Amino acid sequence: MTPQELKNSILQLAIQGKLVEQRPEEGTAEELFKVLQEKRKELLSAGKIYKKKPTKPFYSKSDLDSFAIPETWLWVQLGDVSLIQEGAGIRKWQYRDSGIQILCVTNILDGAVDLTKKELYISEEEYNEKYLHLTLNNGDIVTACSGGSWGKVAIFNSENTIMLNTSTLRMRFWGDICCNKFLYYVCQSQFFKKQLQGQLSGMQPNFGYAHYSRIVIPLPPLAEQKRIVAKIEELLPLVDRYEQAWSKLEQFNSRFPEDMKKSLLQYAIQGKLVEQRPEEGTAEELFVQIQEEKQRLIAEKKIKKEKPLPEITDDEKPFDIPDSWKWVRVQEITCLNPKNDLPDELETSFIPMALVDDGYRNHHSFEIKTWGDIKKGFTHFANGDIGIAKITPCFQNRKSVVFRNLKNGYGAGTTELSIVRVVDDLLSRDFLLWFFKSAYFIENGVKSFTGTAGQQRIHKDYLATCVFPLPPLAEQKRIVEKLEQLLPLCARLN
Repeated sequence: MTPQELKNSILQLAIQGKLVEQRPEEGTAEELFKVLQEKRKELLSAGKIYKKKPTKPFYSKSDLDSFAIPETWLWVQLGDVSLIQEGAGIRKWQYRDSGIQILCVTNILDGAVDLTKKELYISEEEYNEKYLHLTLNNGDIVTACSGGSWGKVAIFNSENTIMLNTSTLRMRFWGDICCNKFLYYVCQSQFFKKQLQGQLSGMQPNFGYAHYSRIVIPLPPLAEQKRIVAKIEELLPLVDRYEQAWSKLEQFNSRFPEDMKKSLLQYAIQGKLVEQRPEEGTAEELFVQIQEEKQRLIAEKKIKKEKPLPEITDDEKPFDIPDSWKWVRVQEITCLNPKNDLPDELETSFIPMALVDDGYRNHHSFEIKTWGDIKKGFTHFANGDIGIAKITPCFQNRKSVVFRNLKNGYGAGTTELSIVRVVDDLLSRDFLLWFFKSAYFIENGVKSFTGTAGQQRIHKDYLATCVFPLPPLAEQKRIVEKLEQLLPLCARLN
């Protein structure tokens, strides 16, 4: 149940007589209604209010059969028990820089009046001459009658002289004989609002006396009204606390799938997602194999010899890893940014940044172009290579992918991609990709950013020197399999 639904339920119970008990000694609403009618006659005789043409109640007696109220209560029309006064139609030419402030729709919030939201004035002379009868009194129930704010209701309370304006209206029980706060809460109920909604006509809501006077409300005895108000005001702070907790829960729920994905990747690269198996060997043995293969490729001039990288210090190791794993630098176990040597007429894949998916997806599409058209001025790659965006915000948005099913096995694309090539299938490409999507890799990459705002990129040496937790190959594959089971479940948590 949302906080608003909870508040609606409390108000519903209140106007059905289910929030507090009924007490016979408090009399009946029938008796109270007679007092209200006597007060109305008195005000009419004194010329303080004007007789209005009777309006037809929105709900008939049969309509109300399904909405039971206590026997001591009474169904009444709002126009029979309350002042309902519309504001004057003040025009722009009447506005002044100072004088008497007029209440605008914008000033009425749900549950409050904010006179600073909009400040419009008319002259004191004009006010004294024409509009004294529209002066608001503390305790008046004010409501917005038009536009998107219609139905917003508040209790007016100000030391300043303020008058009603166009599209605003005030209500107050005759002679304050009843509890105006009870009426205020009735106005917030769905029962009350549905009667307004039922009178909507046209694209622009515009309510007045003719609409509000038709509204049917339940009238309890006065003492019970006061007890209902006291109970509502006891409960509403609890609703506010519930709303704060709800808001935090909503934020948590919205973040939870993303946080869970980050946690899974962190567990994966720390060796905590699957168990270690001695029979799968060690990362040290795998590292030696990769180095031997790279040396062979260098000797055959298939890849270039790389500059030696510094040893990894203990300070560079961000977390503990299993004993069978090894800390290495990315360049030590891969080839970075290789070049393709292909015939110009060969059809290949062209991949601009827009065709690389972001987030935790591993997907791309491509256009087909001949190699001669794209071999210069673009980044080269082949099937099985990993592309990683190096520019903001694509880098933070995890635009990275394993290239697969390229036209004739090769492609080129935006220069804002760094390319990682695996040596002789000695690494799991997907394990590498998940590492490149991990919060650890992203956050440290952001720290390395260079360049001006909006055009920042990871440092040119960040990828090569980044320390990487290397597991045995069989364990890499088991980690990938486990991630592919768990990550789709995170999407269902939304």
